[in-house]
Amino acid sequence: MDYVSALVPPVVMAVFFIGVIRVIVKTQGGANKAKEDAAVDAALARAEGTKQTSGSDA
Repeated sequence: MDYVSALVPPVVMAVFFIGVIRVIVKTQGGANKAKEDAAVDAALARAEGTKQTSGSDA
């Protein structure tokens, strides 16, 4: 029975890791990709706008 208790933690971790990878792969692309790209573009535009206005003040 020692071998069972020795194998359980790695098996549980492997299953969890596979689940995380599957979620990451599933969330890439599709409708979510367009939303994420739009959010990143908006954040970059805000950062660029802030940089330009603070640069003109100095």
